[in-house]
Amino acid sequence: MPLVRVLLLVTCYLVLAGPPAHAAPPNIFVFLTDDLSARDVGAYGATDVRTPAFDQLAAEGMTFDRAFVISPACAPSRAAMLTGLTPVHNGAEANHTYMRDDAMSLIPRFKALGYQVAAFGKVAHGKDAGRHGFDHFEHPRLNFESIRSWLDQRDLGRPVLLFVGTVAPHVPWPENDGYDPAAVIVPPFHVDTPDTRLFRARYYTDITSGDSDFARSRAIVAEALGRDVLTVMSSDHGGQWPFGKWSLYDEGTRVPFIVSWPDHIEAGSRSAAMVSWIDLLPTLLHAAGDRVPENLDGKSFLRVLRDPDLPHRNRIFTTHDNDGRANVYPIRSVRSDRWKYIRNLQPNWIFSDHSYRYRKDNAGAYFWSWEEAATTNHRASLILNRYLHRPGEELYDLHKDPNELDNLAANPGYADILNTLRGELDAWMKAQGDDGKVAPEPWLPGQPALLEPRSFWPPYHSP
Repeated sequence: MPLVRVLLLVTCYLVLAGPPAHAAPPNIFVFLTDDLSARDVGAYGATDVRTPAFDQLAAEGMTFDRAFVISPACAPSRAAMLTGLTPVHNGAEANHTYMRDDAMSLIPRFKALGYQVAAFGKVAHGKDAGRHGFDHFEHPRLNFESIRSWLDQRDLGRPVLLFVGTVAPHVPWPENDGYDPAAVIVPPFHVDTPDTRLFRARYYTDITSGDSDFARSRAIVAEALGRDVLTVMSSDHGGQWPFGKWSLYDEGTRVPFIVSWPDHIEAGSRSAAMVSWIDLLPTLLHAAGDRVPENLDGKSFLRVLRDPDLPHRNRIFTTHDNDGRANVYPIRSVRSDRWKYIRNLQPNWIFSDHSYRYRKDNAGAYFWSWEEAATTNHRASLILNRYLHRPGEELYDLHKDPNELDNLAANPGYADILNTLRGELDAWMKAQGDDGKVAPEPWLPGQPALLEPRSFWPPYHSP
């Protein structure tokens, strides 16, 4: 065999196999926010919100422009991350449900490699926090001194895998602190009202709070572990806004995903590789020198960390079922490099979420102003109607229409693309054993909404 070919094969093996066996496994720090869309971070182009710590991490490492969760709700997203399995395969399909007893968390694999593993704050969801096998966990309140104390008491001869989760910017959002509502940028799929701007400023305030939590956590980690730490920052799904959380548009499933690893990742690099949250722990296992289990839905993208120009997935599949009685609307989606196909399994049902139906917890009160605007403004009425009433199928050209505003599903010029993606989603659901059914009763046309009286939740802007 020619020498050049031998060297090429050896190089390919080393790239795919990960670190050599004698390399010390890295200390790993994973920081998670709660309900943060990628568009609302400076490293992703946001100019109206302050995220200096997240942006600094991006300057030091690699920013993934196309990172997605598999389900845009807390419980299924986090269970999928920690198991490397899709919601159907791990059991946590709807929000506030949990992984099955026979589903295997990936945390014990890190412990088998010698890692000391801890989780502080909102990492796993609810009772699952105690079921993943962390050596130590404190949930859901984030206590920085507890992080410092645990690191101080660790075994210095063993590597660390530390998860830290903030609840920011999950609702309720705090009072606005330093943001001018007139200066915020309202996404084109929202109704631009004074209330929308006021609540967006409060959402931004909480984003900056989460950024500060990251800065403080990272400083504690650096003090204890030094510079050579593999650091990951991401969010469990998009923000709690219409067409975000609980929806399968990119606003709900595309999340910030930034990775830094001194001497391993090029500073200031960006990757267009499509990655899923179910890939995160397989990648970290690979970086730690382990072989990724073959029975996982997730797969390692370690080679992308070394070369941001490499691809990873050619399709991203996402799911949503329900989040209690207020959000019963099963949806499935498949996304390619250019195209997004969404199937609303019950288009005769009304889509709603907690913000719209309850308008509590300082979130969703802006909907009163949307409904008022819709009575006189045609564009506002179209947005509100699009939010509540969704067709059976949606198709978007993401290169031309990144905000997913122009549904091409009924356009005969795109029939071939529609049929291809339709077939791919059918095959994926069949392989998953996903029948698309949900248990709770839906909200049907003609039924009263679960709203508080308007007199109790008045508009928030000044008269």
